Amino acid sequence: MKDYLGAFAVTAGGGRFDEKLAEFEKAHDDYNAILFKALADRLAEAFAEKLHQQVRTGYWGYAADENLSNEQLIKEEYRGIRPAPGYPACPEHTEKGPLFDLLDATENTGLELTESFAMWPAAAVSGFYFSHPQSQYFAVAKIGRDQLEDYARRKGWDIATAEKWLAPNLA
Repeated sequence: MKDYLGAFAVTAGGGRFDEKLAEFEKAHDDYNAILFKALADRLAEAFAEKLHQQVRTGYWGYAADENLSNEQLIKEEYRGIRPAPGYPACPEHTEKGPLFDLLDATENTGLELTESFAMWPAAAVSGFYFSHPQSQYFAVAKIGRDQLEDYARRKGWDIATAEKWLAPNLA
């Protein structure tokens, strides 16, 4: 069975989005600024989901005959997953650095990473595609000292750096 691994970075921000948001903020229109940001976030998520569908049914084609209802899509009844750094399956944000390098994401999308690995513009999603039929989401629970030390070693970090980036997951 063929297996695939991919990566993506998408945004609904930048350009005219930033201009319109600046208009709301200049007018002290917090309500519309918040709604506009929420809409942009949803559009970025929708774009990532649509791209995942195109990968499954066209680019990789392992699910070329996929014909799911909206309800099935919402329940993620398709083959494969798209985990993202910063979410429960991969909570450590620095993985966005190599991901952005791989995709040349700043050049190709205009997305940038802050020093804390937040994406800018904020209406953005990046992550990985796994196509294996047994791929499933999971959450990284609290990790012990031995796991922290092993992770630091594999990343080439000292313990303090690993503790900084894994703080929410430390036991």
